[in-house]
Amino acid sequence: MTPQLELMKKLSKQTDSKILFVVIDGLGGHPVKPGGESELEMATLPHLDSIARDGVTGLLHPVMPGVTPGSGPAHLALFGYDPLVYDVGRGLLSALGIDFPLQNGDVAARVNFATLDAGGMIVDRRAGRISSETGARLATLLDGMEIDGVRVFVRPEREYRAVLVHRGEGLSAELSDTDPQKTGIPPLAVEALEPAAQRAAEAANAFVERARERLQGEPQANGVLLRGFEAHREFPSMSDVYRLRSAAVAAYPMYRGVTRLIGMDVLDAGDTLETEMEAVRKNIGRFDFFYFHVKKTDSAGEDGAPEKKAHELEAFDAVLGRLLELPFDVVVATGDHSTPSTLRAHSWHPVPVALRAPNCRPDDVDRFTEAACLRGGLGQIPSTALMPIVLANAGKLEKYGA
Repeated sequence: MTPQLELMKKLSKQTDSKILFVVIDGLGGHPVKPGGESELEMATLPHLDSIARDGVTGLLHPVMPGVTPGSGPAHLALFGYDPLVYDVGRGLLSALGIDFPLQNGDVAARVNFATLDAGGMIVDRRAGRISSETGARLATLLDGMEIDGVRVFVRPEREYRAVLVHRGEGLSAELSDTDPQKTGIPPLAVEALEPAAQRAAEAANAFVERARERLQGEPQANGVLLRGFEAHREFPSMSDVYRLRSAAVAAYPMYRGVTRLIGMDVLDAGDTLETEMEAVRKNIGRFDFFYFHVKKTDSAGEDGAPEKKAHELEAFDAVLGRLLELPFDVVVATGDHSTPSTLRAHSWHPVPVALRAPNCRPDDVDRFTEAACLRGGLGQIPSTALMPIVLANAGKLEKYGA
């Protein structure tokens, strides 16, 4: 356990105060054109603006300045887990997110169904965002292989995403990805990052070849990309570290996985912002910490659709208005990372954060935007610093030292 988590475990105490911790995926943006507005500045967000106006704001660096994070490390950082220490592959998070019964020694990876041209070059890393129904059908086509004594499980996650699990003796997760994160080039071969991973690398490469054979003739998803190989392991739980009764409200499996990894209760939250909000309302008496995840903002950024991203922000803001009617003592709104529409990808840009609580020290910021939060009273801080600030404002930390 890191020194910060050790200190939090020492200082944390259970109280009746309630925390709403909103994570808007891919929140941060960038001016769509020089001198123009970011997606946050384009959107009309009265409720997010009210949190900024009544509270204190700032910017978060998910890993460190200049480093572009994946969703897993970015989320762990928000919950106070140093992503340089608690590094975890996407495959484990996805497997936990769909409740796959992992066993010791299993190696999991995230699968993207992808579109390849006749020459094997990647045309679309997400296969045109095929439907979840199509993804489930394709996962069934690939499930159940056996490769040199390695059992292969493939389960659908959502849309173009699936989970690959290899089960066998002597497997290692020290493997490189096949996804080059670019189009116009072929998928990469899986490489063993240590000698003990050679058998696992051979099995993964054989799976990719067989998958392409079985997907031959599919109009969009005729190949697979693998990333985030990881073996099953345990993390410190939030209930043990923070003395929190914590609940995760998220529609997408990966985010349910990362919260399950750190011991949150994962609620049945359905597939929409409305059903997520209803899950919070129904369970408000059972928990004192609610993580509420918003996904579609990130997807819009990755699609290079600034107007759509602004629309998704506004759609969430309308739901937030009703969430704010519930008896929360502390409300936090932020993102895991930035996904500017101009880049169509995650970026290194810091992420806005706003916190409202009775005892916070308000600043003079009145809008929830990148430029406004740059002036905020929290300054620019690492994402790992947010949880102690949240707990302090909720009255859940004892004094340190004499």
